[in-house]
Amino acid sequence: MRMNRVLQSVAVTSALALTLTACGGGEGGGENEATSGVVTAHNTEPQNGLIPSDTSEVGGGRVVEQIFQGLYSYAADSSLQEELAESVESEDNQTWTIKIKEGHTFSDGSEVTAHSFVDAWNYAADSDNAQKGSYFFEGFAGYSESDENGADELSGLTVVDDYTFTVELQQPESDFPLRLGYSAYMPLPEVAFEDMEAFGQAPVSNGPYVLAEDGWQHETQISLVPNEDYEGPREPANDGILFKIYDSYDSAYNDLLSDNLDVLDEMPPSALENYESDLEGRSVSQPYAGNATMVIPGYNENFQGEAGQLRRQAISMAFDRQQIIDQIFMGTKEVATEFTAPVLNGFSAEIPGNEVLEYNPEKAKELWDQANEISPWPEGEVLLYTSNTDGAGNKEYIEAITNQLRENLGIQAELDAKATFKEMRELANTDALPGISRAGWVGDYPSLYNFLGPLYGTGASSNDGRYSNPDFDAKLDEGLQAASVEEAATIFNEAQEILFEDLPVLPLWYQAKQAGWSTQVDNVELGWDGKVLYHQITKG
Repeated sequence: MRMNRVLQSVAVTSALALTLTACGGGEGGGENEATSGVVTAHNTEPQNGLIPSDTSEVGGGRVVEQIFQGLYSYAADSSLQEELAESVESEDNQTWTIKIKEGHTFSDGSEVTAHSFVDAWNYAADSDNAQKGSYFFEGFAGYSESDENGADELSGLTVVDDYTFTVELQQPESDFPLRLGYSAYMPLPEVAFEDMEAFGQAPVSNGPYVLAEDGWQHETQISLVPNEDYEGPREPANDGILFKIYDSYDSAYNDLLSDNLDVLDEMPPSALENYESDLEGRSVSQPYAGNATMVIPGYNENFQGEAGQLRRQAISMAFDRQQIIDQIFMGTKEVATEFTAPVLNGFSAEIPGNEVLEYNPEKAKELWDQANEISPWPEGEVLLYTSNTDGAGNKEYIEAITNQLRENLGIQAELDAKATFKEMRELANTDALPGISRAGWVGDYPSLYNFLGPLYGTGASSNDGRYSNPDFDAKLDEGLQAASVEEAATIFNEAQEILFEDLPVLPLWYQAKQAGWSTQVDNVELGWDGKVLYHQITKG
């Protein structure tokens, strides 16, 4: 998830950096929610057309993932489950041969072939098409030519026959198959390329569901019906999904309480204290692959050199993460112990150096004073903590942190409030953050690398702090070239030891999703990424 998909709010995602605030204008969607067997679910108005490679926010993502079928999907425990993949093999982790299953079709009757993948991936990577998911093809051979020099095709993609194609990467990547369940890698039918904008409004697709006729009523609802031709592990157990578009989580919660909505995958802050008793066993609070961090930009002179290093450590130890979680988020998060997320395979809470995350105000003040002996903090300078305030809880938790920094370090620290997520991102993208800033990440695919490479690799697309350490980069490369995912995880955790020495960001906490459902449905479950597994919900 690129940084533009970074958590807009600490209470949810963002994966992908995902929009927390609902954007639709409806007050409960359409009127057919009572239809027997059709599950009604909360959603926001998609930002763009329903094109897999151009969908990077949750409103569109909830739909795209239901109506398209790729090579793999992710089971609830994050393991890969085969969809169209017959095999994905490589002898050197750099050139991969992908065979797809024969006999599968799109909803217009056209067959899904190797060209369906290769053409879709070339389209996604081509900068002329400005797809938000183009980032996911950065590692493919020929990406720079496609992204910068106008090439229409990736040199690393080759169609071998109707059901076989090869992918050549710029370097070996042992976890390459893990990413192939993500929506950016979905195939497209030939008709899509005739008019992609029109296609996005009424896509021809191949997933467990397809869009109903005139199914997308903007700002009101999106209606999906089961795809009778779908064969795969996500066979629908219901008669369809009606995504009702809301402009307020509070409105959706009220509809949930009155059984006018079946599934709400995010509780409004106003309900966090009471939702479990309100819903009487019809809710879940579950960790997912997401975290929250504080970015300390490397271009800030006050945080460079030995003095800067001491100040990074001092700030990390000067505030009580658990107290903030308990008081602001009602205990719904978990204090971070490293830079990824506990639900990922290979996670370790025992990374050497992580003691710097422990609350120790006395040690923090000692470190801050040591830094000032080397290079005094500028007289009268206020440490600004930049954050958008349109995300739930952002203002409250950052004010709590700055209060503790003032009290425990004896400095001036304040929230630098920005009204919108976009405004904050513009500062980060132009290296204009005046001090420290809020950030976070939600996994695109279940890999430790996805939490390290895009965020801390030299020149990486979501490296807000402009962190650069050749030793860390070398560890990432070593992990990517490891013989197995397990071996790679060990190396990626060694890379985290370097992060704990440098502290380009301070890990704060791991995210958890709170969801609820009506009395009309059963079998509601969240996946490893906090997303509802809509296909297995039963109703009636």
